[in-house]
Amino acid sequence: MMQEKGSDQTSQLNTPPRGRLITGGVIFIAGFASPVFIPIVLSSGLQDWMIAGLSGLLAFGIPELFMIIAVAILGKDGFAYLKKVLGKYLKPLAPPDEVSRARYNFGLVLFSVPILVGLLLPYMELEFHFVKDIPFFLYPVSDLMIISSLFILGGNFWDKLRALFVHQAKAILPGVRPTTKIPPQ
Repeated sequence: MMQEKGSDQTSQLNTPPRGRLITGGVIFIAGFASPVFIPIVLSSGLQDWMIAGLSGLLAFGIPELFMIIAVAILGKDGFAYLKKVLGKYLKPLAPPDEVSRARYNFGLVLFSVPILVGLLLPYMELEFHFVKDIPFFLYPVSDLMIISSLFILGGNFWDKLRALFVHQAKAILPGVRPTTKIPPQ
């Protein structure tokens, strides 16, 4: 028996039977690995509608379906156990909460430049005709810049980004006195 820490109510985690754990773990990992097969589908020579359908399922349907199947096989305790085991190995890959000023500034550049270029590119095409000749491979490079910047910026930036989507979130800036407003009656 293992105990899970981190909550007020300490609950017992039962180790699931080895066969269920292996089967559920393989299905869980296979589901999240399914987008890897999209290039194979794209080069398969199937009809366009089949390629589009299979690619969409490999990206958005199959991972979720396999996760549900894995949870059904593992059960609640088994899924909690698998999540704890996988979390132990994936935790070192998470970005640190605090980063240096230079790393933060570099991450902001990586985050901002692709967004600004994406916003300005349609207007630049009107004035500068060479912009239409930009090689296609540069577009995924800009996507990779944004994704890598999220890891370079650190965990606190993830919280800032998440706060954009929380209506009640408030920014507390260092050195700035918060203003208190009287709510309307």
